[in-house]
Amino acid sequence: MRRLAGIFVVLWIAGSMAFIFWNSRKLAEKPLPVLGEIPAFQMTDQTGRAFDSAQLAGKVWIADFMFTYCAGPCPMMSSVMRRFTEQLSRFENVRFVSISVDPARDTPERLAEYAEAFKADPEKWFFLTGEKAAIYDLAQQHFRLAAGENTARIRNAAGPAHTILHSSKFVLVDQAGKIRGYYDSSEPFQLKALVRNTVRLAQEGPDAA
Repeated sequence: MRRLAGIFVVLWIAGSMAFIFWNSRKLAEKPLPVLGEIPAFQMTDQTGRAFDSAQLAGKVWIADFMFTYCAGPCPMMSSVMRRFTEQLSRFENVRFVSISVDPARDTPERLAEYAEAFKADPEKWFFLTGEKAAIYDLAQQHFRLAAGENTARIRNAAGPAHTILHSSKFVLVDQAGKIRGYYDSSEPFQLKALVRNTVRLAQEGPDAA
């Protein structure tokens, strides 16, 4: 009797573990949410070439908003993006997009210098500039991120200037231009999740989890 009871317990534990494993796999396979969609846009990249978002069609891409004179999070974000380019280099269908929120100063020439400092491949990592109104509209209305100038003026050694505000999040966009996730650039666990989800989309397509 005790032997039968022991066998029953072993089978019950094995069944429970199998159920937990099956459910964990089902949860892992759950598709990433669709959080928005990026419309077509045109800008200029760091090489001075016209950039059309059609170049990103069929590609998984990671985007952020930054500016080269930023004394805040931008250098750190660009360093992290550089690390992404290394970690995801084996995937030919992954791209990286950094959009300047200070287009008046971030000319293609200035962006080229900045890109060079981070050893950016101009065929895979695009630093974009364009019309300020269009950039802010893209950031606010479609990426759904904060971007703009602070109405309060600050004074520095060079005289009064406007401060520029922008989000420090990375955005994961799939092959169809749909937003699949937002990731805090200062949170290591979120950055690992971003790399993991980028790999899954790159391997399995826009409907992958």
